[in-house]
Amino acid sequence: MVRLRFRRVGARAQPSYRIVAADKESPRDGRFLEIVGFYNPRTDPATIQLKEERIYDWMKKGAKPTESVERVFRSAGLMERYERFKAGEALEVLLKEALEAESARNVAPKTSRGATATKKSKKAKAAEA
Repeated sequence: MVRLRFRRVGARAQPSYRIVAADKESPRDGRFLEIVGFYNPRTDPATIQLKEERIYDWMKKGAKPTESVERVFRSAGLMERYERFKAGEALEVLLKEALEAESARNVAPKTSRGATATKKSKKAKAAEA
């Protein structure tokens, strides 16, 4: 079974994720079929880039998003548009709406470093004390 799920990329303590179509049995960062999006939760607001046409195609073929990916899809409005796509609305109209929503959503993202500060070395800690 194919799942739409996260694949972690980025440095230590600075995660960002690719949204990929992968076989359910493959490891998290292992083999995948196609990259269908990108998600960076460390920016304010979170950066979400989706290839909606490809996501619709995979979901139409039976791929299921994981719970966390589905939350990202819902925040981007993709699940609502997918329901309308299944009901028979034209793909071009939905993709145009998605493009407008994406440009409004990703306004000047700024990376937040407060919650995920890098670890200090022993020398740096000693110098502060």
